[in-house]
Amino acid sequence: MCTAATYRSQDFYFGRTFDYEFNYGEEVVVTPRNYSFQLRHQNALTEHYAMIGIAHMVGDYPLYYDAVNEKGLGMAGLNFAGNAVYRKPREGRDNIAQFEFIPWILGQCATVQEARTLLAHINLVDTRFSEQFPTSQLHWILADRDEAITIEAVGEGLNIYDNPVGVLTNNPPFDKQLFRLNDYSYLSPDQPVNRFSEQLQLQTYSRGMGAMGLPGDLSSASRFVRVAFTKMNSVSGTSESESVSQFFHILGSVAQTRGCCRLENGKYEITIYTSCCNADRGIYYYTTYENHQITAVDMYRENLDGEIPMHYPLVQGEHILLQNAADTTEENL
Repeated sequence: MCTAATYRSQDFYFGRTFDYEFNYGEEVVVTPRNYSFQLRHQNALTEHYAMIGIAHMVGDYPLYYDAVNEKGLGMAGLNFAGNAVYRKPREGRDNIAQFEFIPWILGQCATVQEARTLLAHINLVDTRFSEQFPTSQLHWILADRDEAITIEAVGEGLNIYDNPVGVLTNNPPFDKQLFRLNDYSYLSPDQPVNRFSEQLQLQTYSRGMGAMGLPGDLSSASRFVRVAFTKMNSVSGTSESESVSQFFHILGSVAQTRGCCRLENGKYEITIYTSCCNADRGIYYYTTYENHQITAVDMYRENLDGEIPMHYPLVQGEHILLQNAADTTEENL
């Protein structure tokens, strides 16, 4: 399972949690403009926008989970098991394999509006990357600083939804997730007013009671409501540190803790990583389950006119600053 969100303060931010029972050796990957994306059913993308995100590197090929391009357009794929349906290649369409979708869009489009034009001709196909990598069942959030959409390839075709909350989780399909917010229209960041009965002198006994009824379980439907409420009511300063910190707090509201979601294989789903990319500045921030210190990779410190992706393994292991140590060096406790 996973959760993705957008956020705006002075800059535009795009990020997600990646929730699973194990990792695939994910890395932060910067793909420069002249790297050749070899496509299975289309001509290669040999010149394109540079992008940064988290991917699994297979040789020199980045299998992106999420990324933001140099124009500030962000895209993330989230699990959509049981609903995603891809097709066979068709004449007269842009036949794009599921694993090619993120670089195909981000490589060519500067805005969501430009992406809508490409999406009108796409046919998402079921071609596998290799025998070792089966086709993942996903749906996607695509966003810039002005708008967001959700893209779902299902049995009846390709559905593209306006996404006014800038949030995506997993099942059910997006239109049902969005409609369910009607059930929580009473939630508020303010303290509640007694509407139960004028005959009773009911009183608030705790702060935060305006949000009573906000779902707290780990299901994708409940996480959608919770992160939407948290994000839509979130307030931060405009500085980079304040904005980044706030974004991690927003996604922290749906983080998965080891032991709370046990799977049939005896493993537990956890939040493998949480990301926040400043889409305007091309800085990709992340934390991992075992490392809460925010780490950053700046795409503009790389040669974006190169031909070879630059990739950085995620920094693991908790980094704790012992404040009263003899010196100010960081120690692992």
